[in-house]
Amino acid sequence: MRPDAPMTPDGRYLVVRGRLWRAANPALPATVRQELVQQLMSARRALRGTRPAQERADARRRVDAVKTALGERGPVWWTDGAPDYNRKLARNTPYADWYERLERSQAAAAGGERMQPR
Repeated sequence: MRPDAPMTPDGRYLVVRGRLWRAANPALPATVRQELVQQLMSARRALRGTRPAQERADARRRVDAVKTALGERGPVWWTDGAPDYNRKLARNTPYADWYERLERSQAAAAGGERMQPR
């Protein structure tokens, strides 16, 4: 998880450059999560540099399998029936008002643009 990426109030998504990315399942035990993250980093390292096509394909499959196990891909980990907005722009989802407030508060904290009424 990116430490600088804000998380939606319900904890389902991280926001990176205005786009929602599904967060890992918070119900995973810490030890399981840590092991999966280690596997993910190993698979990502296997994608660095020049590698044979088969090795790269295997590493990509490992990344996908681990991200699915973490809950970041595949079936959603929440059980309330809410749809998945993974990879959608926050402004085009039900999180739009929250995200706009977040952007305004960040701009104000940075001394950026004046807050404009909506």
